[in-house]
Amino acid sequence: METYYHPHDLTKFPDMGKGNKALWEKFSSYYNAVFAEGALAEREKALIALAVAHAVQCPYCIDAYSQACLEKGSNAEEMTEAVHVACAIRGGASLVHGVQMRNVVEKLSM
Repeated sequence: METYYHPHDLTKFPDMGKGNKALWEKFSSYYNAVFAEGALAEREKALIALAVAHAVQCPYCIDAYSQACLEKGSNAEEMTEAVHVACAIRGGASLVHGVQMRNVVEKLSM
């Protein structure tokens, strides 16, 4: 099936370094440091990344972090819960912007 996103394109991600190797190396160094074991375990970081991937709706990230979560010992129930956390935050963020709408309505209705 032809789609806009092709799963095999994820393997081409390092090609982004071809245009500017120095910036790619800086990004890679930062990225690797972020996902290294620290105050949070790699497993926890992968779950956070999976939730964020859903919030920003990146199919490549969803694929990559679904796999990473499984490799780091998470199960489908934990992963699903992480996605629901992202959904709740994203939904709440949309709703709280309703205050802006209500402010405009109140101002213009005076």
